[in-house]
Amino acid sequence: MPEPGDVVIVRFPGAVVTKTRPAIVVSSREYHAARPDCILALVTSNVAAANTAFDHVLFDWESAGLEHPSAVRSYFGMALARSLDVIGTLSERDFAALKRCLAPVLAT
Repeated sequence: MPEPGDVVIVRFPGAVVTKTRPAIVVSSREYHAARPDCILALVTSNVAAANTAFDHVLFDWESAGLEHPSAVRSYFGMALARSLDVIGTLSERDFAALKRCLAPVLAT
């Protein structure tokens, strides 16, 4: 089962096309205990486009298993946990920064 902060590979629908790309598991362990799916945030190598307060440019992208400088966008999708391939995990500082970016996105 993927964990919060894991980097996974998934078929992610975009604005124009669906493509295989990395994403970050942003759903909680509590959510995973009750549901078969994970909530994912899109990862992009178009770092220049990640320019809102709701996006996070990764500091430690290489250690997270990514091939290029990358950013996490507040663009979400879902996938069954069993269909996800984990390729890495965000560093503590990247996951903490991402959680700060995502907090104002959710109406809780």
